[in-house]
Amino acid sequence: MEKVLYITANPKQEEQSFSLSVGRAFLETYKQHHPEDEIVELHVYDTDIPYIDADVFSGWGKLQQGQAFEQLSKDEQTKIARINELCEQFIEADKYVFVTPMWNFSFPPKLKAYMDTLCLAGKTFKYTGEGSVGLLQGKKAIHIQARGGIYSEGPAKELEFGDRYLRAVLSFIGITDVETIAVEGMNAFPNEAEAIKQQAIERAKEIAKRF
Repeated sequence: MEKVLYITANPKQEEQSFSLSVGRAFLETYKQHHPEDEIVELHVYDTDIPYIDADVFSGWGKLQQGQAFEQLSKDEQTKIARINELCEQFIEADKYVFVTPMWNFSFPPKLKAYMDTLCLAGKTFKYTGEGSVGLLQGKKAIHIQARGGIYSEGPAKELEFGDRYLRAVLSFIGITDVETIAVEGMNAFPNEAEAIKQQAIERAKEIAKRF
């Protein structure tokens, strides 16, 4: 049995979202073909995700100086404990499904806050004399991203930072087996929006069978 962490970053309802609709089709097909696996859904807009702020930096600093966790302030304890909890949940999974829209060339800021909780030295990567080394090798991920325009090719390709950033962070922590399903062009070609979604759903179902 493997554990799949299904991570969404969209405040919309599923029926209003291209990315969430495709993501749900992927997940339901995955369940049919991998009934023994455990699925954990994490919707970042419904989840307490601390920002790395003054409390977090202060608490980390105190811990590095040898202070006990119990000596931290209440806010420091709460935020650092939650960051560690999110990181441990991620580490425990074997496969990851990220479902996001493109907002202003990237993904929603709540997902950036979540990704920040995953980059913890000693947990997901370590420093060595030859540079940093990711500790989560052997895992795999897929990113389902909805984009109103065309960003997989053409003049706007260099403006796509969400999928590229996600891949960079995952590679940094050791996850290099990453696929992308780009649901794109719905705003550029509104008359084709439904067809674009259906094509992405069919592709998602096929990938889910072997993921």
